[in-house]
Amino acid sequence: MSSPISVDLPHSLGIEEARRRIAGGIGRLKDHIPGGTAEVRHSWDGDRMNLFVQAMGQEVSAHIDVHETVVRVEVLLPGMLGFFGKQIEGLLRKQGSVLLEDKSKS
Repeated sequence: MSSPISVDLPHSLGIEEARRRIAGGIGRLKDHIPGGTAEVRHSWDGDRMNLFVQAMGQEVSAHIDVHETVVRVEVLLPGMLGFFGKQIEGLLRKQGSVLLEDKSKS
């Protein structure tokens, strides 16, 4: 059984800029996943990014919906990872704004 997590990240960037920033930083996601062997795949469908992360024998799927003033991150945790749902949700709320940082100025 999977456990869903949904987190809203408010912003004032507008849809296009928020999308640009998310797209510019998604390649760095695997650097933040323990184990060093993570596989990250993503695709855009309009203003929704579909995201799949495979690491340590688990696959996590997520959707990132970009709206004018909010980005909604929905993560589906499989099996045992569901036990860490509250911690993962807290981390997303605390660190989620990293998704919207301007990587082109780094």
